[in-house]
Amino acid sequence: MAKRTGAKVKEAEIEAKDQRWHCRNRVTLVFGSNDIEELDTYVYTKDSLEFKTVKFHQAKSKAIEEILDNCIDEFYRGHVTEVKTTLSEDGTRVTISDNGIGFPLNKVPMVYTEFRTGSKFKDQEVDSKGYLHRTLGQNGLGAAATCLTSDEFNVTVKHYNSKKEQTFKFTDGALKTSKSRPKPFKGNSGVKIEVVLAKEVYKNNKIDSELLRKRIIDLAYNNPGLKFVFNGETFHYKKGLFELAQRIDEKNAQLLVEDKFVYEGVNIKKKKYKALIDMSVAVVLDKTSEEREKFISFVNSTPTYDGGYHHDRVKRYFINILKDKLEREAKKAKVTLTDNDILGGMTFVIGIIMPNPRFESQTKRKLVRDNHLEKAIEKHMTKYMTKFMRNNKDYLELIIDRAKSRQKFAALKDASKKGRKQKKQRVEKLLDANERRNRENCTLFICEGDSAIGGLRSARDKLFQGGIALRGKPMNVTQASIKDVLNNQEFSDIMASVGLVIGQKVEDPSDLRYPRVVFLADSDVDGGHINTLLTNFFYTFWPELFDYGAIQIAKAPLFEVITDKDPIYAESESELEQIKKKPGVKIKEIQRNKGLGEMSPEAFKYVLGRDSYTKIVIEDEKDAKLTMHTCFGKDTQLRKDLLIDHEDYTGDKLKGSKKKVASKKVAKKKIAKKKAAKKKVTKKKVTKKVAKKPSKKKTSKAAKKK
Repeated sequence: MAKRTGAKVKEAEIEAKDQRWHCRNRVTLVFGSNDIEELDTYVYTKDSLEFKTVKFHQAKSKAIEEILDNCIDEFYRGHVTEVKTTLSEDGTRVTISDNGIGFPLNKVPMVYTEFRTGSKFKDQEVDSKGYLHRTLGQNGLGAAATCLTSDEFNVTVKHYNSKKEQTFKFTDGALKTSKSRPKPFKGNSGVKIEVVLAKEVYKNNKIDSELLRKRIIDLAYNNPGLKFVFNGETFHYKKGLFELAQRIDEKNAQLLVEDKFVYEGVNIKKKKYKALIDMSVAVVLDKTSEEREKFISFVNSTPTYDGGYHHDRVKRYFINILKDKLEREAKKAKVTLTDNDILGGMTFVIGIIMPNPRFESQTKRKLVRDNHLEKAIEKHMTKYMTKFMRNNKDYLELIIDRAKSRQKFAALKDASKKGRKQKKQRVEKLLDANERRNRENCTLFICEGDSAIGGLRSARDKLFQGGIALRGKPMNVTQASIKDVLNNQEFSDIMASVGLVIGQKVEDPSDLRYPRVVFLADSDVDGGHINTLLTNFFYTFWPELFDYGAIQIAKAPLFEVITDKDPIYAESESELEQIKKKPGVKIKEIQRNKGLGEMSPEAFKYVLGRDSYTKIVIEDEKDAKLTMHTCFGKDTQLRKDLLIDHEDYTGDKLKGSKKKVASKKVAKKKIAKKKAAKKKVTKKKVTKKVAKKPSKKKTSKAAKKK
């Protein structure tokens, strides 16, 4: 230790401050921040509520809430049925009254001017039913701190037991006190408090009317049956927090948990006691929203803005139970579920009423761990989630779809990087247009087979028309991964030729190497299939191209009619019949083209010389997606149903012999089915003597079919 020499050292001045000084100068220790902060919360509109960021003054808000909380504690004890609150027009004077039983008049100065004074310190005190009391106030600080930080604090107590009332006026933080004489009262008993907060302490003592109204409505939802009146508005609810969830979205609100949890213990006097935890969880499922989850939560009616233990456990059980349920489906779909896949667009409304809740601070914004609450949450969430999953199968499907979309989006990002590299690569199979600068007039023909590209080579406009050949049918991209599509050489060549990148939207088609893409396939069933597969490819990754009219189909002529003049081309047999009937047309020869490879150079020039082709237009995006899913998705039953419906439709259109032939085929099928049914019946009859009762039922069903 260093030696000190010379003059005396100045010592720290030690002084004692009373609780009034300490409270007024250290108000943040009791009520939290004394500055305006931004708070992400909600406010109540006329019939709904709005999530938004508000200017929030924690200390002022808590000072008024402490008075309201005392009313709620009396409600818990069964003494209060109505709480009235008024806020003056200038927002500085708040009056709060209840119709409880009051308390002894001689205790008023002690309750409102001295810390550590109250009736709720006995944490293991029980009510008439043997359950621990559940309260908001526990430390004996709140109401006294409000009084000591007020310019005016007037209290009128009408004591039920003594049948007397008395008014106390505490001025300038209780520096001055005056009181009226006790006198008998008429009407309801209860407590009435009038507060004007101190400008010296809070800088601005004006109370936010919107946030005070919010707090009162919150209390009304948390305490069904308790009537609240604020500046003439009445709030009185019966279903509690479920009604709050319905106020957010009546259609999508669901009650998840509404139950009680009872546990027992032994107090310090070795006497047994019971305790009760009320738990309410409602959820709002907005399936169209991708926003993060929201929480509205309360513990013993006080809002837990910073969450805490009840938030974390309810959320974790909700997620884990759903993940376990969907584990098999996720593996089947080859996806991994994340928390956001489950929670996206959800709003949780949680209410806990319990004995002796413990918070991080006097502001009560965050609940700390409680072992009994953990058991209650585990029991109720496990119990009620089964019903929730049974009633929300479409939501479970949505979770899997979200995971697929997220995985697809991630794959698209990777594909975009790879696609940019592929875009720069030279395509050997491409018969490119010679125009280098003004590419907005260029057209790429995607042809079926190398033989078609040979005809296109000689007939095209070399400056503006290019071509690329397919080998066989292209891939069905709906049932393929992004990786598979990128590794497909033909699609890679098409993307590089046009200037497309998977995962990158086309903002302006004129920026592409080929702003117009035309499918040129054989005029048969296989050609039609190729066109639909190509349509599926472009619509899956660049649906905007269809809005621009960039995707088109060129129909190759099925017949070339050689006349004494110029040749005439027909795309179908009906067109050919019309040509035959035309007067003045002398037909020398009719050539039927099985495919593009058999077309003459003149026919190719006819096709490529057209000013326009058939544009593929998407009239209804929802119907288009459904059609693509039906035609190319994994569910084969959808395609079967579509084909059956089409057969039924075309069957009605058949006339004459065609209709008879169709009906004969149907009749033959029915006869074959009947014969098969007879064989089954005879087999069952043979085994009937030996078979048990169930086989008789099967025989009767078969007989009915017969």
